Amino acid sequence: MARVFVITGPSGVGKGTLIRGLLDRVPGLQLAVSATTRQPRPGEEDGVDYHFLSDAEFDRLVREGGFVEHATYSGNRYGTLRSELERRLARGAGVVLEIELQGARQVRASMPEAVQIFIAPPSPEALRARLVGRGTDDAAQVEDRLKAAERELAAQDEFAHVVVNDRLEHATDELEAIVRSALAA
Repeated sequence: MARVFVITGPSGVGKGTLIRGLLDRVPGLQLAVSATTRQPRPGEEDGVDYHFLSDAEFDRLVREGGFVEHATYSGNRYGTLRSELERRLARGAGVVLEIELQGARQVRASMPEAVQIFIAPPSPEALRARLVGRGTDDAAQVEDRLKAAERELAAQDEFAHVVVNDRLEHATDELEAIVRSALAA
């Protein structure tokens, strides 16, 4: 089963919700826990939701080659720890990477066999409503995320697979079909 699935798309598009549905449906598939320099949100746990790192720790890992990919997004740094990915792949698990566009491009360059999937919103208006509705960002942060989303949406043609998250059940079905097809190949 050891395959890598890169899932990317704009902030607020529902990547996390779709991935949770995918993990429930495909036994043996695992999510690699990303590292970040941002502060934990209420209810988030270190090592479960993210590996929360200081800037100094992040810098050290970059220097030591400890990341498969890393990127800066909305003023914070994010990355996939090489040890996290290798540990899961060594167990024969299929691994999902929930990462930003910059990171997806890095993984594509270093692991061209990884299955790359872009999650798109049904419209820019729907994305704005989701970002505002989740209540985790102030108005300036929402605007920053929307500007980043414009750039990200322009890149969706780079991906072999694009799933529009309009209706959750349908989008989860589509994502599952892509993953199962790749695992069967």
